This record gives sequence, C-alpha cells and structure tokens, in this order.
Amino acid sequence: MPSVLIADDQALVRVGLRKILEVEPDTTVVGEASDGKAAITQARALRPDVVLMDIRMPVVDGIAATRRIVADQPGARVLMLTTFGLDSYVFDALRAGASGFMLKDAPPEEIAGAVRLVARGEALLAPAVTRAVIEEFARHPPDPAGPPAAVAELTTREREVLDLLVRGLSNPEICQRLVISEATAKTHVARILAKLGLRDRVQTVIYAYEHGLVVPGQGGGAPG
Repeated sequence: MPSVLIADDQALVRVGLRKILEVEPDTTVVGEASDGKAAITQARALRPDVVLMDIRMPVVDGIAATRRIVADQPGARVLMLTTFGLDSYVFDALRAGASGFMLKDAPPEEIAGAVRLVARGEALLAPAVTRAVIEEFARHPPDPAGPPAAVAELTTREREVLDLLVRGLSNPEICQRLVISEATAKTHVARILAKLGLRDRVQTVIYAYEHGLVVPGQGGGAPG
C-alpha cells in the first residue's frame, strides 16, 4: 500500500488531493506540507513512497525540494503536480529527479493511478512531457565526451531495449517489436537501469539524450 505525502501551498488543493487518495483502498496519505522546506522535513520523517509535489511553493520551491528529497532518499518517488502548462519547469523538475509530471486538473482517477504507477517504481512520462525533454536537448548538443563507460557494459539486446524505451515504447510494445516476453522485457529494463545507475524511465530518457545515445528527431514516438 503506497504511502503519500502531499506538498502544496494551497490548503484547498491539499484537501482535494487527500480526498481523492483516501477513497483508494490501496493508498494512504501520511502527511501534508505547505512549502518546500516542510516537504523535505516531512519526507525525511515520514519516509513516504510517493511525494505529490507542487512546483511553485514558498520558502523552497518544489524543484529544489525534489532534488533534496531524492538525494536524501533514493527510494522516494516524486510526482510533480502543477496548474501551469508544460514549460521550462518540466525539464528542471525531471532533471531534479521527479518520476512524473501531471497537471492538477487531471481527473481524480488519473491522479490516483499515477500515484500507484510511480509507487511501483515506474515513471509517468506523458507524450507532451517527452516532447518537452526532447526539444530541450535539441537546443543543446550532447556531452562532447561521448557515452559513459557504463554504456559499453550493455549487451546488444539491452541496447535495443534502451533505444525503444527512450523512444517512448511501453514494455508490451517492446515485447511486440522484439518478439520477447513481458518478463524478459522487464528484466532487460531492470538490468539497463542497474548498469547505468538510473532510477526509472524518465531518468533514462534524459541520460540517453544527454549523452548522445539517441538523436532528437530520429524516429520513435512518445510514451502515454
């Protein structure tokens, strides 16, 4: 049962999110925070599985708070929530270690589902978010030093899975493309994350574009 910390500077938003999550039989809200500093303190004390984090908050903003929480607790997952559109905040939030990004006006069932998804260690990367990340890297050349040494440790099959994963294919879609079982796909993804020292699919997308493993604009779609 995933435990959730809600961090938002608006009391009405916190109440609304709590009501959405408390009706879910497999989710429990363990605390609330009204600013980024409180979110960091509460996360350290309560050790939630998921932090629902607003981006714009007083004292410490949500992006800085996310960076601190992820650094302090590698197992914590942060799901960013905002009323703002997909702009420059998206890239900064994902680079800070967020595992997903949603708008606050998303339907309640989508928010609840996103919490469960992120709690399982997966990542919520909507097509518009993927495009924002890709567009950001399209504006900047990849690391001139080339791929890190860890990339050479990937097998040929793992490189194939990595390429499809970064281009937005889900595990079932990877299975269909490579004609492998879902269990095998999950194993490959887990090994890729372990070898590259990454947290989830969001960080994998960033890693691949940052180091030039995938060139923006070459094929692929975006995850839903």
